[in-house]
Amino acid sequence: MIGRLSSDLLDVLLETLPVEFSIVDHNDKVIAWNRHGSRLFKRPENVLGRDVRDCHPKASLDKVEQLLEEMKSGQREMARFWIDIKSESGPVQKILIDYYALRGSGGQYLGCLEVTRNISEIQSLKGEKRLLD
Repeated sequence: MIGRLSSDLLDVLLETLPVEFSIVDHNDKVIAWNRHGSRLFKRPENVLGRDVRDCHPKASLDKVEQLLEEMKSGQREMARFWIDIKSESGPVQKILIDYYALRGSGGQYLGCLEVTRNISEIQSLKGEKRLLD
């Protein structure tokens, strides 16, 4: 990153980004997430420090394992998928989920970043809209 951010500004920035994220360390432990107000996947604080495998449905555990192993080995840097979620009060929401390997300056695996975003509104964009229109 170019420049420096104060801890307060970094905290505000991470809560303002229109995404929810979770971070898993190199030992596959959940170490942080933002509390974005519109979180799709709510997490109780007791998830901190737990193995990420305990936070996923059993049906997807083999995929989680494969993804983590490929990132640790350097075979994969990112993975993307999307799902449809039926909201209680409206139409189906298109959810985009990206996983990124986090690496140190020497290339060592530090963990994994999961970024989730509802892209339904983005998918419906048409034409152009200019700043402040």
